[in-house]
Amino acid sequence: MKPSRNYRVLLLEDEAGDAGLMRLAFGKAGYTVEIQHVADGREALNVLNRSDMLPPDLILADLKMPGMGGLEFLAALKKQARLRSIPVVVVSSSALDSDVNMAYRLGASGYLLKTVDINEFFAVISRLADYWFSLVALPDEQT
Repeated sequence: MKPSRNYRVLLLEDEAGDAGLMRLAFGKAGYTVEIQHVADGREALNVLNRSDMLPPDLILADLKMPGMGGLEFLAALKKQARLRSIPVVVVSSSALDSDVNMAYRLGASGYLLKTVDINEFFAVISRLADYWFSLVALPDEQT
């Protein structure tokens, strides 16, 4: 049985179609997830630094975006004491070792490869949701 808690996810994704698939995948996984979608890292930092913003439970960040990309965002986020404990999972089509290694060096909590197979994508997001929303303990609030 899935938890009844509502979860907040901040999604950094420049492709609207990929963002729509992410929403659908979380819904199919059986979780109630409020997804706030932004198109780049700079917009994400602006959202996170608003005084009325409840911190997300999880951030999903594409690596390659126009403007501020995922790695730059991750570096900037982890410098902010109030935000650095929010888990960030990179979701990218890049399988380059240099991208994976840099993401982890900058504080990523995970790195997932995007897949073109829709059923595989849904399965991956379901496992991601199970891990972050059922298995691990998330902080009640970010300090």
